[in-house]
Amino acid sequence: MILDQFRLDGKRAVVTGASAGLGKGMALGLAEAGADLVIIARSSLLGQTKSDIEKLGRKCLAIPADLADGDKIPGLVQRILKETGKIDILVNNAGIVRRAPAVDHSLEDWDEVMNLNVRSMFLLSREVGRQMIANRSGKIINIASMLSFSGGITVPSYSASKGAVGQLTKALANEWASRGINVNAIAPGYMETDNTDALRKNAKRCEEITARIPCGRWGKPEDMKGAVVFLASEASAYLHGQILLVDGGWMAR
Repeated sequence: MILDQFRLDGKRAVVTGASAGLGKGMALGLAEAGADLVIIARSSLLGQTKSDIEKLGRKCLAIPADLADGDKIPGLVQRILKETGKIDILVNNAGIVRRAPAVDHSLEDWDEVMNLNVRSMFLLSREVGRQMIANRSGKIINIASMLSFSGGITVPSYSASKGAVGQLTKALANEWASRGINVNAIAPGYMETDNTDALRKNAKRCEEITARIPCGRWGKPEDMKGAVVFLASEASAYLHGQILLVDGGWMAR
């Protein structure tokens, strides 16, 4: 039955940036579909996400880590494999944004954004991908953005990083589709998260954005659940290299 293909019972999923916002929403969605979780973040809120997942009856390993330190990623993946035995699903969600006009955008901010949003995503995908290739099975889901398609305003490093996420998703899909691995991405629209706090506090800008969203509201973390479960499940077995927009219709307008 088709609904059975959406079940994730017995699967082990890793979600980065899972302490709050979209990462937490997706982790909870995967748990609700039956997956056990490994959640990674540098925030002290990670423990609450772990508790919420365990209340759903799923196992959860919480690992505090700063993924900007790429040298530690191979060891981190080995620890996860040692403790869980296998990684079936990887959700590369960790990311940051720095806002400033291009002429004022510091090299420090540029490097910080590109390092976490792109370099750490590649390193995690590479390390986890090796295990998935050996097993000829796996799902990698990268979190892109509407700015994977457009340039945005006063976020040059973020736009560049999310463009790279989209292209890396396609590149890995090209290499690994024949190895039994699905690599796809989700591009959220304007979501109510910490990353958009400044925008939502700007009443004029918030009103302008809301008026342009066809469904008339900003997205919430729970709006990501369906998309991530679909891409993590067998229901999406023939999807490779796609960027799925979850944007309330913004890009269709």
